[in-house]
Amino acid sequence: MRDDMDLPLEGADYFIYLMELPPKVYAFIHPNEDGTYSVYLDPRRDFWHWVDDIEHEWWHMIREDFWNGKPIWVVEAA
Repeated sequence: MRDDMDLPLEGADYFIYLMELPPKVYAFIHPNEDGTYSVYLDPRRDFWHWVDDIEHEWWHMIREDFWNGKPIWVVEAA
């Protein structure tokens, strides 16, 4: 885990769903209209991969990647 994980997202609500995803897609996050986020995880992965996947998606929220206008391949390479 990263050392800088003390950045709170106050007032944010998260909903985590299990959904079979395409190959090589382990998780994704969707910002909802009400300010909450939905995180989708592949149920074929184990618990510890889910922990890593959630952390990865959490950083997309922190960096506000949804609104920076960058292509997804640039965002994922960061």
